[in-house]
Amino acid sequence: MILLTSIAELRSWRNSPGTETVGFVPTMGALHAGHESLLEKARSENDRVCLSIFVNPTQFNNPDDFANYPKTMDRDLEVARRNRVDAVFAPVNPKELYPDEYHFKAIETSFSKELCGAFRTGHFEGVLTIVLKLLLLTRATRAYFGEKDFQQLSLIRGMVQAFFIDTEIRACPTLREADGLALSSRNVRLTRDERALAPTLYRALSTERDLEIIHSQLTERGFEVEYLAEIHGRRFIAAHLGKVRLIDNTEFHS
Repeated sequence: MILLTSIAELRSWRNSPGTETVGFVPTMGALHAGHESLLEKARSENDRVCLSIFVNPTQFNNPDDFANYPKTMDRDLEVARRNRVDAVFAPVNPKELYPDEYHFKAIETSFSKELCGAFRTGHFEGVLTIVLKLLLLTRATRAYFGEKDFQQLSLIRGMVQAFFIDTEIRACPTLREADGLALSSRNVRLTRDERALAPTLYRALSTERDLEIIHSQLTERGFEVEYLAEIHGRRFIAAHLGKVRLIDNTEFHS
């Protein structure tokens, strides 16, 4: 495994022999089993696997969330080695990815304004912009994203189609703990009591038919529901539990 800390190193690796097909997994680090499932899928479908670790500042609308985002680089590199990653792109200088100081952005004007976009101003502009840059830099054959961030996945798919990017976007199922809680890097910030309560969110979302009842149940248990909606046969939720914002979604057919 090789660690790439600059764009020049990434481009050199991508142009080296043996990288005919590249499976790319973009992350912000704090890797968990959900990320490992993406890496496993990428490993099975490509000649080489590239993982990026970059806590992207432009997608955080809350400075405290950015400052408190878990950073576990040493552990992440061990996870990468265990999953036979060929190259890890972890830029030392974050400004290298924004030489224009973020004057140029990838913007979607419809779905990005709903759900998470309605509460996190500029979030999806930051996500789409960094993903666009990384796809262009890696020239990935396939890129892998989890369905837990389903709105993000949908927007990235749309962007790739709109700009004729020659990368196949591969969706992977949400991985969950035994009690149903969707795996997330933010879960480590839950207190013991909050962690015990957190699976209530998915249980209510996947079993109760009435959205008003779900909202009431979660509020009574101490969740602060940000949004709860059904769109095209899928349910979406974001809720705060203590200082942690949890999101989830599931297929639902009435």
